[in-house]
Amino acid sequence: KETLIISCWFIGVPSLVSLDDIIRVLSISSGSSTGKVAIVDITPCASQPCQLHKGQSYSVNVTFNSGVESTTSKAVVHGIIAGVPIPFPIPVEDGCKCGIECPIQTQKSYHYVTSLPVKSEYPAIKLVVKWELKDDNQKDLFCIEFPVQIVS
Repeated sequence: KETLIISCWFIGVPSLVSLDDIIRVLSISSGSSTGKVAIVDITPCASQPCQLHKGQSYSVNVTFNSGVESTTSKAVVHGIIAGVPIPFPIPVEDGCKCGIECPIQTQKSYHYVTSLPVKSEYPAIKLVVKWELKDDNQKDLFCIEFPVQIVS
């Protein structure tokens, strides 16, 4: 009997969101995720898609439960435009410097807290942000996707 684990969540209402509020799951796979998302909070974000203003910074907070041990964690962020993932640099990729006490232990809850800066030179565009936190083996501790619109 195979157990399916949700590996990437699509956040439909990007402010404080619990699992009961998640509108759509984008992908389900067998065992690719090594953690489980409990809460996502993107601030400030009052509407859908989240309006990201150029020159501003936004807070990204994810509470998750780890299913594995890991000495490290690394954030990998992409902007998905017309189905194409484009790497999106963030100031701190090291999850152990973003509120997570490393090493990460199995069956423990963690609060990942970081910022999403929106540079002035970014084009005004609608896209989906894919945010992954990877463990030692490059497996997702969590993966979330949420719609945004970059505005002036």
